[in-house]
Order: sequence, then C-alpha cells, then structure tokens
Amino acid sequence: MKLSQILTSHITKAVQQLFEVTIERVEFQLTRKDFEGDITMVIFPLLKVIKGNPAEIGTKIGEYLVLNSTEVVRFNVVSGFLNLVVSDPYYLNFFNEVRNNTTFGFVTPEPTAKAVMVEYSSPNTNKPLHLGHVRNNLLGYSVAEIIKASGKKVYKTQIINDRGIHICKSMLAWQKFGNGQTPESTGLKGDKLVGNFYVTFDKHYKSEINELISQGKTEDEAKKTAPIILEAQEMLRQWEAGNPEVVALWKKMNQWVYDGFAETYKNLGVDFDSYYYESNTYLLGKEVVQFGLEKGIFEKDPDGSVWIDLTADGLDRKIVLRSDGTAVYMTQDIGTAIQRVKDFPDVGGMVYTVGNEQDYHFKVLFLILKKLGFDWAESLYHLSYGMVELPSGKMKSREGTVVDADDLMQEMTQTAGAIATELGKLEGYSEAEKATLFKTIGLGALKYYILKVDPKKQILFNPEESVDFAGNTGPFIQYTYARIQSILRKADFDWNVDMDSIALHEKEKELLKLIEQFPEVIQNAAHNHSPALVANYTYELVKEYNSFYQSVSILGEENEQKKIFRVQLSKKVADTIKAAFGLLGIDVPERM
Repeated sequence: MKLSQILTSHITKAVQQLFEVTIERVEFQLTRKDFEGDITMVIFPLLKVIKGNPAEIGTKIGEYLVLNSTEVVRFNVVSGFLNLVVSDPYYLNFFNEVRNNTTFGFVTPEPTAKAVMVEYSSPNTNKPLHLGHVRNNLLGYSVAEIIKASGKKVYKTQIINDRGIHICKSMLAWQKFGNGQTPESTGLKGDKLVGNFYVTFDKHYKSEINELISQGKTEDEAKKTAPIILEAQEMLRQWEAGNPEVVALWKKMNQWVYDGFAETYKNLGVDFDSYYYESNTYLLGKEVVQFGLEKGIFEKDPDGSVWIDLTADGLDRKIVLRSDGTAVYMTQDIGTAIQRVKDFPDVGGMVYTVGNEQDYHFKVLFLILKKLGFDWAESLYHLSYGMVELPSGKMKSREGTVVDADDLMQEMTQTAGAIATELGKLEGYSEAEKATLFKTIGLGALKYYILKVDPKKQILFNPEESVDFAGNTGPFIQYTYARIQSILRKADFDWNVDMDSIALHEKEKELLKLIEQFPEVIQNAAHNHSPALVANYTYELVKEYNSFYQSVSILGEENEQKKIFRVQLSKKVADTIKAAFGLLGIDVPERM
C-alpha cells in the first residue's frame, strides 16, 4: 500500500476521533523544498466540515499521527498545510519490497478488460515520412506503451492514405518522366523515389500554370486547365473504374512506398498490430448513413445530399454524403471506427494521434458516433499535437523542402558520434560498438527532445541542442544510466541483501520518494495521454541521483551496510530510468 493510502487511513481515524467528523478523502501534495517534510496534507478542504483555525486543526492531526502511526515521526504546520516527516523504516520497507521488481509501476491488464486502440502515423503514399510524422509516430507509440503499462490491453494501428489525386500525381510523373526507374535501379528507398516524382509533378504543373497565365488565362483558370492536372484527374477516374493497367501501376508504386515505410519504422523503433488502407475503407460508412437517416439522426437535402445538424451542440451542419452518393472523409472515418470494433470486439475506446489542425473534425466525428448510439464512442480521444517547425520555417512536401525522417535519424546519429568522439569517451570500443552507441544516443536525443514537450505545444526543433550531454536531454539521462552501470560492474561484493535498518541520508530519502512516485506518474501520463510527464519525471530522478552521487560516497563508503544500500539504490534508479525510457521508446546504453 502506498504512503498516501496509509496516511489517508490514519488521518480519517484522526479526524473521526478528534472532531467526530467522517471524511471521504484527503488531499496530499509534495512538500515544498523550503519546508521540512516528505508529504503534505492540505487542511483547507476540512474547513467545510470542521470549524476552527487551520493551523490548530493541522497541529492536532499532526500530534495524533506522531503518537498513533509508525510512519510519521515529525510534523510542522504552515498556514493550511500539514508537512509530515516520514520515518526511515517506512522507506526501507518500501525499498525492500520493490528493489528487485523490474516491472515496478507496471500494471498487468485484467483478461476481461476492454482494450484501447491507438492510431498513429497514417501517412500518404506519395512521399516519405518527414519530421512531422516523426512526432506523430513517437507520440502514438509512446502513448500506446504508457496506456499498456497503466493496465490496459492496447492495439496499435494506422490507416494509410493510399488512394486519391496525390498518388496519381506521383504515378503520372513516373509514367511521363521516370524512364522505368525502380528502387533497385536507382538505389533509392521506394518511398523516396515515389516522393521525388511527386515533386517532379509539381514542378511541371507550375510550369504549365505559368505558361497558361502568359497566354491570358487567370491563375484559377490555369490551375484547373493545366494539361498535367487534367491527366492526373483522368488517371484517378480510371483507378476508381478499375482500369487494370492503372491499378497495376498503383499497386507497384504503393508497394515501393510500403517497403520504404517499413524500413523507417524499424529504424525509428515503432510497430503496429494492424493496418487499414483507405482504398479498402473509403466506401465504409455509406450504409451507416442510411441507418442514421432512418433514426432521424441525419437529414436529406432536396439535392439528395445527406447532412447532420449539430448547431444545437455548438457546432455546424456537416455533410456525410454528397448529392451524387459519394462519401466524404467524415463518412469514411465513421465507417472505419465501426469496422475496427467489428475486427477487434474487445476494443472499448480509441486514441487518434492527429495534428491539431484536425481538432474540429474529431469533435464532429466523436459526436456523430455518440448520436449513432455506440457505447465505445464515449471513450474516444483525439491526441491533438502541435506542429514541429525548424528555425528556417515550415516544411512543404510539394516543393521538396521537408526534413526527411531517414535523413534526420542519420544526421542525429552522426551528430551524436561527433560529440561523443570530441568528448573522448570511446576507449576500448570496436567500430560496430561505436555505431550502435551513436545510434542509441542520436535517436535517444531526438525522441526525448520531442516527447519531453507537452503534446499540445508546438516544437521548434534544434538538432544540435537535443544532443547535449548536459541539461534536460536524452543523452544526459542515458549518460547517468551508463554511469550507474559502471558502478554496478565495480561492485564486486555481495550487495543483494535486504536492508533492515539504516539511517537514511537526506539524498537517499529524496531518491526513494521519487522512485515511489513512478507508478502514479505512469497512471497520470496514461490518463493525460502525455509522454512528457514520464520524460520530465525521469529527468527529475536523474537530477536527484546526480546530486546524490556528488553528495555521498558510494563504493568508497567505509560503512558496509551504507555501501551496500547505496549500490542497491543506484541499481533501482537505473532500473527506473530504463523502464521509463522504455515507455518513450528510448534505449539506454550499458557503457557510454
């Protein structure tokens, strides 16, 4: 039982005996650094049921706890806050319980519990993944891992936008200008090759627009009548009609892209349990529209189009079927959500990792699904995140000015290698070991830099700043983990014994308090869909460990019990770092 639960039980009894009042909950917070104490009870909520001075009420409760509990040894009251000093034996008992538990903080899902499906990545097949996709993938993967650790079954999925005018532009450009190029003949990853032709299309399209404008057409007329865009639109019509040659080319070029994506995902360290393709899902939802019409949820306009009126809910009217009977994105998303629950009957909620430009879309989608009567629609969440920008400004796929995900990972690895080499910490490493270490540090730097920021905030990404070996960075935390591993390798004595009694140094106690918080951090991060809570907790733990490392002797401690305990405590900190970073998808090196 954790400290807050134990103290709640004691305080509830104290209030009953001292004031003849029954309370249902007790509010705690961490004690401020400038006051003595380990945990603080907030007295103000009691004033609703107990008449009196907050300081006097707090003093009476504090005195009761010192006399009637083994956990509290001292207290002080500051205004409406009761600061409690917790006994060393409590923390030692806690430590003995969790010391060798490598899954401490993780909850095993109940077999009958409902699952959560987390959607992320969901790229278009006309270009490689870029920096924006990196944030999406890292967020989605980490949130999935955190929700799983909090005690829920999780399915990771994505929907790939593999149809539409965008892929036809790449296909047409390849037909006209590609000269039969393939990933094998060019040595390019398939997604990069297809992306190059998307850029090629745009260059020719702009050239034709300029030519038509010079002939007297308006810009709008030129954009609509440029021969190359008309050809792309015709190709899309042929694809929808099932033209064998167009469909064969579509399959071939999409497969190039899928192979390229798979390589990027592997390097980034993310995975999926299932894939959905828009070419299979774009007709889903049309039958739901008929159901909604019969139930009076949707309404048909005179032109035959179908709408839902959400003005009473503070939104607007939204079309769900065009007058020609074709579906819109909203219809498709309705159908896909329903199909996913059919495919995975134990799904009780979904998380959609999509940028904040789609906030309104998901408000409408979730509301429609609720109105259609699906109980799981109450547990839908849009993991909305801000854009990632560079010092040079926004990225544009059509113009080929995006930061390619593969190039970025390679650059981060090279930067990590240059810094590590400059610091001269690579004695005894083989070239293969160096390559592995540089990738671990580089990707750790990238992932931590992105995940330590609240998802809703925009990020200005600075690669050099992220690979700093000091401050709130991935490499700083990885270095601390490696430092602890070095201590453990040097501890050539039997330190795997329980500590029954020892006087704790204040730095040891601070570390134990932080370790005890880890399960709550996981639960809070899962509830808030925020890997930033795990990332910044890990940084606080590492900062505290480095303060401990500077303040006390570990292997040089003369008192055998203290030396053993400090080695054990160091290992537990390392285990917690590794577990927390695992939730962020970050590896930790044994040496660094």
